[in-house]
Amino acid sequence: MGILEDKDNARLFYKYFSRVYDTINPYIWDDRMRNQALEWFDADRDDRVLDVGAGTGFATEGLLNHVDEVYALDQSRGQFSQAFKKFGKDGKVRFHMGDAERLPFKDDSFDKLWSSGSIEYWPNPVEALREFRRVVKPGGTVLVVGPDYPKLKPFQKLADAIMLFYDAEEAEEMFQAAGFEDTRHFIQQRHRGTPRAITSVATVPEDGDGASDDADVADEATEPAEEPTTADD
Repeated sequence: MGILEDKDNARLFYKYFSRVYDTINPYIWDDRMRNQALEWFDADRDDRVLDVGAGTGFATEGLLNHVDEVYALDQSRGQFSQAFKKFGKDGKVRFHMGDAERLPFKDDSFDKLWSSGSIEYWPNPVEALREFRRVVKPGGTVLVVGPDYPKLKPFQKLADAIMLFYDAEEAEEMFQAAGFEDTRHFIQQRHRGTPRAITSVATVPEDGDGASDDADVADEATEPAEEPTTADD
């Protein structure tokens, strides 16, 4: 397990990295790559969409070009402090602090679920994917973007020490273990020589047994994310 797959380490990392995230991120995951993924996601205007690991809201901005409202979930107050500056706290984005492996939402709450740049920090990715299957309605779409495994051994050792990197075969194994049957995997890259992303697009099986379509989205005990008030949050 890489050092940033520990949740406490990841929170500490993003407490500081959140301040420069929007400057660095375009060199790894840019508008063109996001827009291509949005085409695969194929959201309709009235779809109820959850963005897991929403961070500063780079993907959320793209999603709002296609849907009226986005539920954004993250475990980092540092990242959300940047997102609040973009979207405010009472606009088209509903913020929730939470964990991808224990989503604070009821079964069948969403039509689609998006998660980009988050899976690499999950200690138990299959558990998170099972949660995705649980909260998305049967027939709905789940899209996950993560880092493709490096091809050169020196980079592989470095990658393994930091966080989760995986290839298409491993991605398929994870999705199958989580109960998905129809999954496609795409490799994306800003340009030759830059880090490669692997984007997986899955359909939730129709035999789901979640709650009814009119169920409230959030569990009663769930509270929206609050804006950080001190530098230590």
